[in-house]
Amino acid sequence: MANFNIDSKQKSTFDAIVIGSGISGGWAAKELCDKGLKTLVLERGRDVQHVVDYPTTMMEPWEFEHLNQIPKALEDENPIASKCYAFNEDAQHFFVKDKEHPYIQEEPFLWIRGYQVGGKSLMWARGTQRWSRFDFEGPARDGFDNHWPITYQDLAPWYSHVEYFAGVSGNKDGLEQLPDGDFLPPHEQSCVEKHFTDQMAKYYKGSRPVIIGRCAHLTEPREIHYKQGRAKCQHRNLCQRGCPYGGYFSSNSSTLPWAKMTGNLTMRPDSVVHSIIYDEKLGKAKGVKVIDRNTKEEMEFYAKIIFVNASTVNTNLILLNSKSARFPNGLGNDSGVLGKYMHFHNFQTGMTAEYEGMKESKPEGIRPNGSYIPRFRNVFKQDTPNFLRGYAAGFSASRGIQLNQEGFGTELKDHLLEKKYGNWTVSSHFMGETIPKKTNYVQLDKKLTDAWGVPLARLHVLKDENDRKMEQDYHEQMTEMLTLAGFTNIKINNRKFFQPGLDIHEMGGVHMGADPKTSMLNKWNQLHHCKNVFVTDGASMTSNSTQNPSLTYMALTARAANYAVSELKKKNL
Repeated sequence: MANFNIDSKQKSTFDAIVIGSGISGGWAAKELCDKGLKTLVLERGRDVQHVVDYPTTMMEPWEFEHLNQIPKALEDENPIASKCYAFNEDAQHFFVKDKEHPYIQEEPFLWIRGYQVGGKSLMWARGTQRWSRFDFEGPARDGFDNHWPITYQDLAPWYSHVEYFAGVSGNKDGLEQLPDGDFLPPHEQSCVEKHFTDQMAKYYKGSRPVIIGRCAHLTEPREIHYKQGRAKCQHRNLCQRGCPYGGYFSSNSSTLPWAKMTGNLTMRPDSVVHSIIYDEKLGKAKGVKVIDRNTKEEMEFYAKIIFVNASTVNTNLILLNSKSARFPNGLGNDSGVLGKYMHFHNFQTGMTAEYEGMKESKPEGIRPNGSYIPRFRNVFKQDTPNFLRGYAAGFSASRGIQLNQEGFGTELKDHLLEKKYGNWTVSSHFMGETIPKKTNYVQLDKKLTDAWGVPLARLHVLKDENDRKMEQDYHEQMTEMLTLAGFTNIKINNRKFFQPGLDIHEMGGVHMGADPKTSMLNKWNQLHHCKNVFVTDGASMTSNSTQNPSLTYMALTARAANYAVSELKKKNL
């Protein structure tokens, strides 16, 4: 007679488990499956299959009941999610609804989430810049927070690895503070953006470059992209709906299908991870405790290595909730820093202006990105006396149509058909680097739990005086730059609603570091005190630079996964 307990455990045992299927989780699955490991991917949300589960992707504007606007009742029910730029009628189904997944805000923190296969990779903004050596060296230089255990040179080949596979468009700009990558052809700047670029080169002699943004779009697919089943970006700029062409990178269109093709992937959606199971005798993790999202059934899955890629806050919660006799304060938390040193990107301000020139030109077509102003403050040295680190900025130009609504009947129709363009308008958004602080943290609530028995998150994340001084410097410098370029009607756009979290770049809490006494992860994204558990999403970030972070998550994940496989083969895990 078969031993059914043994049979059941065998069916629940894999070489590797990946928690989360977003940008970093997808990469972990792809790399581990490519190397022959039988890999289970656990996703707490519903299944979303590429193309077939993008219900609005081909809809025309008039086919939406509310013309792509969110009804007031739905907005009122979702005061957090509805503040996200992509939370419209065409994509709201990819966002977590506020009532269904509560959390506690000790200070205002707008936690934007996407619980489905693919996570937020379906609706991310696709900015993909490499970090430079200055970003990894920053904490050591100014001494304010924890230091990185890796350098740019450690990550550079992995940046190339993920850029080649994902597809990143950009220009070879030759900037030390923003290294070039393995790029597909770039998008084109508008004539006014080119004018601004030229003027900045003239007045600042190359010290304040303006470039076309780098983004994860297939402007000219390679063979590797066709093998993934992807095609050229159609420039529809409807990316948040899910792209049926696979024109931009997502887990759903790229890494997860690739992992599936190996025959080594098992995907399990609707799986809420409760905790990681630590084996006291073996001195390492042996598996994961899961609650079925629909049935609430408890189950366990086992593996030799575990990658935690649940997104920053949830990754912290899982580790904090993974308690044992050995780790009473959370898995691997001998240092006591788990959940602390949270950080984010400050998007709370911007600038607008007008340009009265180039009226012979008008914008045509749609582009999925804009221009970009890399960090120019405190890059090569500390050149500002009143704040640490720096900021980057977006920059774009457009020219709106002025409608003549005078008259009635045929006269009104004729007027509405006339396209009269106004002045060019330009806008810039600020993206400031915040400094990780012990006082910015996520904790488990001691009483309240969610529908699956997992303690709710308590978030305490605040801006500080350094952030405010940086904003002021941006206002002053951008005003000078816009003025020199001949722009007028320059205005500051302070977005008071843009609280921490709405940047969707939250990081930290399980940060990397060389010293086990002050950090959670070593240089391989491996828990110092539980060697077969790896964390490679935003939770692992020691600091946050001024660049968008997703490309760095991907590179860290690919690097760690290949190291984990190597160590597994050596029987070190």
